[in-house]
Amino acid sequence: MSEPHIPQKAPYVVEVVAGKKYFWCRCGQSRQQPFCDGSHKGSPFTPLEWQAPKNQQAFFCGCKHSNTAPLCDGTHKSL
Repeated sequence: MSEPHIPQKAPYVVEVVAGKKYFWCRCGQSRQQPFCDGSHKGSPFTPLEWQAPKNQQAFFCGCKHSNTAPLCDGTHKSL
């Protein structure tokens, strides 16, 4: 598997907490989307660590193809 699975073609909206680290799933196989649950083991994928800069709503990429990962950049619209 060299291309990630696309769990959904829309962002995941998550309320994040300032200073907290989040581990975004890159493989698309996690059952805890948009976050890693270890499903990538045995694949070339690893989770991406992201730290929330402030308390806010974050739009995490659901298609796993964003150029601004882990956040959505609208790439899903062209898939």
